[in-house]
Amino acid sequence: MGVLKKFEQRLEGLVNGTFAKVFKSEVQPVEIAGALQRECDNNATIWNRDRTVVPNDFIVELSAPDYERLAPYSGQLGDELSGMVRDYAKQQRYTFMGPIKVHLEKADDLDTGLYRVRSRTLASSTSQDRPEPQHPGAAPRPAQAPGGYGYPPAAAPPMPSAPPPGRPAHAPSGPAAAAQRPGAGPMPGSRTRHWIEINGTRHQISRPTLVLGRSTEADVRIDDPGVSRRHCEIRTGTPSTIQDLGSTNGIVVDGQHTTRATLRDGSRIVVGSTTIVYRQAEG
Repeated sequence: MGVLKKFEQRLEGLVNGTFAKVFKSEVQPVEIAGALQRECDNNATIWNRDRTVVPNDFIVELSAPDYERLAPYSGQLGDELSGMVRDYAKQQRYTFMGPIKVHLEKADDLDTGLYRVRSRTLASSTSQDRPEPQHPGAAPRPAQAPGGYGYPPAAAPPMPSAPPPGRPAHAPSGPAAAAQRPGAGPMPGSRTRHWIEINGTRHQISRPTLVLGRSTEADVRIDDPGVSRRHCEIRTGTPSTIQDLGSTNGIVVDGQHTTRATLRDGSRIVVGSTTIVYRQAEG
C-alpha cells in the first residue's frame, strides 16, 4: 500500500469527526502530503553511497481562509504530515539531520485552495520551531535567508563537519549534485525517456501523447471513482505538459489546481484520490 493511501486511512477518523468541516476547504490533506513528498525528492542530496539527506523542517503556506480553518488543528495535522514524511523517507531510503516538523503559515498572496511548501534542513542540535538569532539580541533570520526556507529551494543542506570517506567536502557528486550544476543539460545525441508512476507501477510513455482516465479506452486506465473517463492528457516535448480534458474534478499539479501545467521530473499530479508521479531522464 502506498504511503499517501496509508496517510489518508490514518486521517479517516479525523475527517469523520473533528476535521469533518475543516476539510471541506479547497485544500485537501493528501494534496499537501504529496507536495511534501515532492519537496523531499527535489531537495535530496547524496552524501555517499548509503546516505541521501532530505529536508526535515517544512512550512506549508495557506491562503487566509484555508489557514483560518486549519490553524486550530495545526498541531494534530502537523503530526500526521510529519509521520507521512517519515514513512515516505523510509520507503525511499532517505535520511534526516534532525526531527521532522511541519508548520502551517498564512500567506496573504494566495487564493483559497492554493498553497506552497518551503523547506530546510536543520541538524538535531539546532532544530527548533524557528531559527535561533544569529547573535544575542539580534533579530531572527528572515525566512528566505541563505540556508533557510526556500521556494524554490535557496540552498543545499549544510555539509557535515567532516566529509564522508572517499569524498572531498568541496566535490558533491551524484544526480542531486549534477542537477545543481549551472548549465547542466542533456549530452549531445541523448534521448529523453518519459514515464509515470502510479501506486508503484511504472507506465512508459512511448508516444507524443498519453491519455489517463477511468475508461478502458484511455491509454492508462485509473480505477478511481473521482477520475473521469478521459480525465487528462500528458504531452511529451520540451517542455512536457499536462492538459485537463474537461474532467469533473480537475487536476492538481505540484499543489496547484490547474487546467494546464508544465511538467518536470518528479512533478506530482493528483486526479481524484490518485497521485501520479511524472518522470523523465536522459539516456
